[in-house]
Amino acid sequence: MSDVVIEPMTEDFLLWRCLHGGPVSPANIDDWPSDTKMPWERYQRRNTALLARLTRTYGACAFVARHGQEVVGQLRFYPKALYRMKGAGMMCLQQDHPAGPVDDFAEHELPPPAELSDRALEVHCLMTGSPQQKDNPYQRKGIGTRMAEALIRWAGDNGWEAVSAISYEDLPFIYEVTGDAGHTFWEKLGFRLAERYPDPEVRKHPEFAAILEQQALLLGIDPERAKDRLVMRLDLKQIGSSPRQSPRHCDPPLRKPPPAGALRPTRALP
Repeated sequence: MSDVVIEPMTEDFLLWRCLHGGPVSPANIDDWPSDTKMPWERYQRRNTALLARLTRTYGACAFVARHGQEVVGQLRFYPKALYRMKGAGMMCLQQDHPAGPVDDFAEHELPPPAELSDRALEVHCLMTGSPQQKDNPYQRKGIGTRMAEALIRWAGDNGWEAVSAISYEDLPFIYEVTGDAGHTFWEKLGFRLAERYPDPEVRKHPEFAAILEQQALLLGIDPERAKDRLVMRLDLKQIGSSPRQSPRHCDPPLRKPPPAGALRPTRALP
């Protein structure tokens, strides 16, 4: 899709909610779903203030893929130091603390870039279209790869030393629910495994873990490894600011899903 433009998110249009319901635009971003109990109005206030503050402080905190007026892809990232701040939680913009930031996190004192001892960024989430929609014309078109490459270039040009991403085994269900790409996607961009350990969050949700185990078995993956969290890391000091070129068809490269009807996963976030 050559007509899809990859660019940093700016204050002109703050993507304060994610693409779980499909692409968003200035015309519909504030028309949040009415059939959920999510506190959308409160999230809108919290997220727009926080995203504006992060953009002013660090220059950017997301890349978006724009098709005309619609945002059809997102890659959110934050300084790793941010996650260690009180009130940051896990920085999910569609959840309350501790999964998301506290409501007044935008008012906290953010460390300026020049004062950061840890010059690393962490990818928070990556989506192309809505991974929960059956028909998604924006998947498998290289859009995720282009956003990741844009982040790598931007990070290198702006003095960041590393980019890390939380990943898992190449299970389609992980991407559908969390927006986390499988480790193969990051490996093709030059990332390497820095750490692997049992994911405590997965183990807190037996139904979610059971779906992962079932899908792993169907794909020939050790079910226990399917519940691991993988930390992928790219050292920008070693490669400069030019990302390793990767195939455009991997967006993200997940293993072939099981036959239709083999799984009946729920769509609720864990």
